[in-house]
Amino acid sequence: MIYSSTKAFDKDMKRLLKKFSSLEEDLETAKKNAIELLHIKKIDNRSVGQVPNYSSKNVQIWKIKKFACKAIKGRGCQSGVRVIYAYFPEEEKIEFIEIYYKGNKDNMDYERAKKYLKQSP
Repeated sequence: MIYSSTKAFDKDMKRLLKKFSSLEEDLETAKKNAIELLHIKKIDNRSVGQVPNYSSKNVQIWKIKKFACKAIKGRGCQSGVRVIYAYFPEEEKIEFIEIYYKGNKDNMDYERAKKYLKQSP
């Protein structure tokens, strides 16, 4: 699996890292325990869901809902951190689009996802 991220995602990550220092390590764990489990091994542990109506022929938008953040004590995978990413099935590629904390923001930026889909091949 090939991973990359958008500039907007990197900016989100940098801002959240100030509050949640374990976020980079937590994202690496989510890659193995959520993304690769679903897309490579085809095992659905219900931590990731496809965003309805946000797909094109070559790309699908997904959301990690169960994201364990070590910096948030006692919450486990219900930390409130959400990760939005694009999955390119043909290329086995993931590009991270957005990361946010539900305590600061209720829902994903649908406009960002829509814009991303228009720009992707």
